[in-house]
Amino acid sequence: MPKNDSMLAILWMLNSGKKCTAKQISEKLEINIRTVYRYIDALCASGVPIISDAGHHGGYSLLHHFIQSPLRFSMDENKALLQAALFAKEAGYPLGEALEQAASKLKMYSNHEQEHILSHHLAGFEVINRKGNPAIQPVLQQLEQAVAHERSVDITYRNRYEERSPNRVIDPYGVVNWNHKWYIIAFCRLRKEIRSFRVECILSVTSTDCSFRRPQDFSVRSFFMNNLLPDAVDKSGYIACKIRGRAGALDNLCMHWFLEHHLLERTSTQAVFVLEEEALYTYVPSIILPYGKSIQVIEPQGLKNKLVEVASDLMEYYQG
Repeated sequence: MPKNDSMLAILWMLNSGKKCTAKQISEKLEINIRTVYRYIDALCASGVPIISDAGHHGGYSLLHHFIQSPLRFSMDENKALLQAALFAKEAGYPLGEALEQAASKLKMYSNHEQEHILSHHLAGFEVINRKGNPAIQPVLQQLEQAVAHERSVDITYRNRYEERSPNRVIDPYGVVNWNHKWYIIAFCRLRKEIRSFRVECILSVTSTDCSFRRPQDFSVRSFFMNNLLPDAVDKSGYIACKIRGRAGALDNLCMHWFLEHHLLERTSTQAVFVLEEEALYTYVPSIILPYGKSIQVIEPQGLKNKLVEVASDLMEYYQG
């Protein structure tokens, strides 16, 4: 038996889960016991985790699940990976080319029957997101590398107040995809605080020679969500907003990313939200106006007045 075939046979014998002695392997494969020792040494040198136990009940065994882990995926695992790749692609995943190559390899190493099954599952599975700006892909790749290697970068940033703000050096802690947009969470050396930056507003990224250490146990997700929707300990100054309407319209309203965080009570015909005054009169009118007559604000009266004011301004604008 050729050497490679013998080594593969030893591997499968050890993968059975039972201990095998060198003598048993020698007799089974009809090879010299010294050859068995050489093949075992060669397998260990190549990284195969073979465990050797001495004594009366000793022998060789293989680390549990070694072969099952990375060498082969089940049909469900293949399907899950290919469908997850669709989600990542639609989200604007920065390593899109590598993702396509990985998906192609999964399909390439499937037999004809498996490929037929996978194509049927993928044909009826679609993910549709708003297309982002393709120009951010190289920026995302640079930021992802900076996060992984804990390397500071110099960015040119455009904020909502000015076309181009001063260059700043940031220590990128992590990348977040939220509501079809990409953000980088980083310590800003200009402002001396951790901030979030919209990736599409970053005009350029330049690597620096500076390194940093991300704070231990820092959660990019928690930081982002706490800044987006801070939890107030004292809600005494908050105002209850009661809205009545059709069940379908109320369902959509209660699932809105901002309002669902402030939902207090929900019945089949009514929803109650508790918000701070500034948010109530600043953000809520633009959220509920598109629902038209399918919902109706019951209270507070101040929100009703604000809705009338906003609608009147729009009417005057278009009439003028």
